[in-house]
Amino acid sequence: MPSYALAKPFLHLMAPETAHGVAIWALKHGLAGRSHDVDDPLLATRVWHLSFPNPIGLAAGFDKDAEVMDAMLAFGFGFVEAGSVTPLPQPGNPKPRLFRLDEDQAVINRFGFNSKGLEHFAARLRERKQSGGAGIVGANVGKNRDAPDAAADYATGIAAVCGLADYLVCNVSSPNTPGLRSLQARAEIESLILRVLEARQKYAPDKARLPPLLAKVGPDLDEAQLQDIAEVALATKIDGLIVGNTTVTRPPLHSGHANETGGLSGAPLFTLATKCLSDMYRLTGGKIPIIGCGGVASGADAYAKIRAGASLVQLYSALVFHGPERVARIKADLAQCLRADGFKSVTDAVGANHRS
Repeated sequence: MPSYALAKPFLHLMAPETAHGVAIWALKHGLAGRSHDVDDPLLATRVWHLSFPNPIGLAAGFDKDAEVMDAMLAFGFGFVEAGSVTPLPQPGNPKPRLFRLDEDQAVINRFGFNSKGLEHFAARLRERKQSGGAGIVGANVGKNRDAPDAAADYATGIAAVCGLADYLVCNVSSPNTPGLRSLQARAEIESLILRVLEARQKYAPDKARLPPLLAKVGPDLDEAQLQDIAEVALATKIDGLIVGNTTVTRPPLHSGHANETGGLSGAPLFTLATKCLSDMYRLTGGKIPIIGCGGVASGADAYAKIRAGASLVQLYSALVFHGPERVARIKADLAQCLRADGFKSVTDAVGANHRS
């Protein structure tokens, strides 16, 4: 696998969004290499009806249009989530809208659900399915900026991809689409979940094995909001939650881009997102699988998410600073953490903090 250390200086000379486009192009054309590491058997885990070779996944946002899913799986991710995709194509917010905060190992984005649209996205997933693509892929859907009925957009997205992806996600927490985070309010998220569950039931080709459906919520929720979402999740029997998204808060930062508007991700998000994850696990009584996302850059970070209540873990921003080679290191260090504490599986460690 080519060393990211060699490519990083050149990529970081480019505007961040340009560098990302170059990376996607290289991945599409088979120029980015792959990992040949074999996963430690300790890392294999089963969540829902899916068997994951390891619990480390690629978060939504990297592969917005479902174009490089297999190329990213080849780097050793246990699963990859494509999206967020909107029903209709939209350009997103004006550029520049992506900023590297090198001093903070962080990223700020205000993309605004830029997307080639659901037709393109579903076609890529369909091609992959027809070609027998191996590995677990999730599909993350959002709503168009000016959609008059947000829930209808999510239902449209779920209907289109529910037979094409291994699991489904409704992103109701991006800070870059006006009004989107208000969908996390109790009445709104309950109505939305019920509508997308109905769409999944109607359009899934295999009624006996429906793809798991998750909601992605943000880390900026207070205790009452977390309680509402936990109660709705339990009542609607949604299959899982992703905690969390980017944050609009600003912990102490050192980069000149610190005051850019948008969602902050990367290392400074870790503590906030992990606390939110821990609170959600407590409020749901550990009854709903949670994917922990936000600030993961090491095996110790992934282990902390799992102990806080995550059944699976996702990352993205760490790739900007460390490249895809980081995935193998995270997996190796996670396995070491599990063994050091005497855990025989990932599942055994999930929510361990709440048992001590």
